[in-house]
Amino acid sequence: MPEPTANLLGEFIAGTTFAGLPGSVADKAKRHLLDTLGAALAGARTPETTRITATLTAPTTTGAAIWGTGLLASPRDAALANGVAAHALELDDTGGCDHSGAVVVPAALAALSLTDRVVSGAELLVAIVVGYDLARRALEGCGGYQEHNQAGWHSTGTCGPFGSAAAAARILALAPEQCSAAVGFAASMSGGLWAFVHNGALSKRLHAGRAAEAGVTAAALAGSGTSGPVHALDDVWGGFLNTFAPETAQHSALTDGLGEQWRIQRCAIKPHASCRGTHSAIDAVAQLMRDHDLHADEIREVRVRLSPFLADMCSGRDTRTLGTAQLSLPYAVSAQIAYGTADLSAYSPQRRSDERVRAIMDCVSLDVDASMPASAEPIIDLITEDGSHPCQVTDPLGSPANPIGDDALIAKFRSLAAVPEPTIGRLVDTVMRLDELPDARQLLEHLV
Repeated sequence: MPEPTANLLGEFIAGTTFAGLPGSVADKAKRHLLDTLGAALAGARTPETTRITATLTAPTTTGAAIWGTGLLASPRDAALANGVAAHALELDDTGGCDHSGAVVVPAALAALSLTDRVVSGAELLVAIVVGYDLARRALEGCGGYQEHNQAGWHSTGTCGPFGSAAAAARILALAPEQCSAAVGFAASMSGGLWAFVHNGALSKRLHAGRAAEAGVTAAALAGSGTSGPVHALDDVWGGFLNTFAPETAQHSALTDGLGEQWRIQRCAIKPHASCRGTHSAIDAVAQLMRDHDLHADEIREVRVRLSPFLADMCSGRDTRTLGTAQLSLPYAVSAQIAYGTADLSAYSPQRRSDERVRAIMDCVSLDVDASMPASAEPIIDLITEDGSHPCQVTDPLGSPANPIGDDALIAKFRSLAAVPEPTIGRLVDTVMRLDELPDARQLLEHLV
């Protein structure tokens, strides 16, 4: 058989250096690290995360921190708990596996507890970057987000293990052949279905945690010398792509531009506490209301023209649970109209059941346009007594083409991280100068 694709990826994981990263890539990794930590510190406080953590993890006296709780657990358990927390409120980043931060960052930091060697801050950034790379490449190998999603797979769970395995393997300084084995193990730990969309089930959050846990497990097994299925990413029977994406697989996407085109550059940071599919619509409503000086009581109807793909994912109107509300485009635009924001406060139980926002939702109509490609952003039309006000935002706030600035990023972090102000300041400072730290464990001191 030809050389396994996993071998090329293993060499990439083991051989990438901080000096070889473009400055913009390292800087973006810092920002996604900070954003993920903020989302996780907020998510750790939710009843859902607390319940999952209590059910699936066992507290220990040594090990890795479950961030923001004061608890320690085995590295695998900590990766699971922190992954669930990071994805708990839909505020973690997107555009990777899809939610790479909630998978890669918990695995990388948990792996620090599996090694006695000193891991510099620069090395941690490399681990994060290669993790984001493999997570996204796995998804692109499946044909892309829309294709994989339409098949019923939740890509955070199916493609995330490759990213977490890469990050953990790099932290453990595994040899190239061991990194290849870790990638192979990751393929056997993939899974995650979109069935949660029908009732807002918490399995969506669990997918991020299990993917993070899988990566730590994969790297640990590979480091122990256990042989992994290194042909799992090849065009073979039983291979990952042939099994998960038999009609859409793009094997070349796994390695095209490897080490030259950095996939973290394709990821977005979320300013709104909802599914990324709703963000363009939220931004369009905000822009129209600002440009035309509109008030909520002036809007008679909201017409949304959207693709079948987006309609399948985000057309629901059930706001009884946080999960279903965050996947609802009608609620997202109604919240923006009613409250002037779609941040976390707009998704509180009180606001989700507010009669005012329910009345606006009744005026939202969805026109599913079969001619619109799956990747097309929706067209929003606010109808008032003065007429029609259409708008389509092609690059929603937080996307690579329309990034949020550092001030907004830090403000988001401060709003989420429920820790004392001195700790917030130290976390921000530590992350933003991470490449200067001789020991990445200095970051962990602020996360207990």
